[in-house]
Amino acid sequence: MLDAILDALLDSVKLVPFLFMTYVIMEYLEHKTGDGTRRLIKKAGSFGPVIGGLLGIAPQCGFSAAASNLYAGRMITLGTLLAIYLSTSDEMLPILISEHAPLEVILKILLAKAVIGCLAGAAVDFLLRRRKQEEHNHIHEICEHEHCHCERGIFWSALTHTAKITLFVFFIGIGLNIILYFVGDGALSNLILNHRILGPMLAGLVGLIPNCAGSVVITQLYLQGALEFGGAMAGLLTGSGVGLLVLFRVNPDRKESLRILGLLYGIGVFAGILAGLAP
Repeated sequence: MLDAILDALLDSVKLVPFLFMTYVIMEYLEHKTGDGTRRLIKKAGSFGPVIGGLLGIAPQCGFSAAASNLYAGRMITLGTLLAIYLSTSDEMLPILISEHAPLEVILKILLAKAVIGCLAGAAVDFLLRRRKQEEHNHIHEICEHEHCHCERGIFWSALTHTAKITLFVFFIGIGLNIILYFVGDGALSNLILNHRILGPMLAGLVGLIPNCAGSVVITQLYLQGALEFGGAMAGLLTGSGVGLLVLFRVNPDRKESLRILGLLYGIGVFAGILAGLAP
């Protein structure tokens, strides 16, 4: 147990400088481009799902939460909302960068999420015949829902994110080390998470956790070899950060919010299964 804790602690400490620098860059980009991005999404019209899917992969603080507010105000379509949910990276990108994942792996995941988000969002809008949406007069400030401490400056926000994610990585590392200790190095590859069908279904549920925990868990399991690409994609596609939490808070139609949650889960799992079957 002591070795498991020490190994997890060392692995977590090694990530701190990389995580911090990554979050500083992300916060800077968010402060410089956040308002412009949201204005672009609102004015996207029929190209909303494509633009939303492409912008969703950019590392931005609370972009999915902002999209939830825009949808609740009927300023974007359902397809655009789903495209952003499916493509948004949440904490995945900082973890991949900090763990020195190969560039081709990072690009593969980001491209897959963007393509799936664009196609799924466009299909949803097409099937729903893009009902005309009325604008809403007030959009809540994203920092109020995201609790990202944006008002306290870039470095404080980056430090807060770094501390939170380091703790997640630490506890996940302890759990994985304990599994390896008791059941052997081959245990991770034999978990139900690697099942072609059940793996994506379970990972998709983990991804729905409405905070950064879901994407941290999925990314770490994938990097540790406990989760195959299909399962990882399912979890990362359904992982929209606090987007769903904000949607249930600001959207007056709770049944609609539940349908959106189910649609997000279904698309994510289906795409994950297909990704797992691909050569």
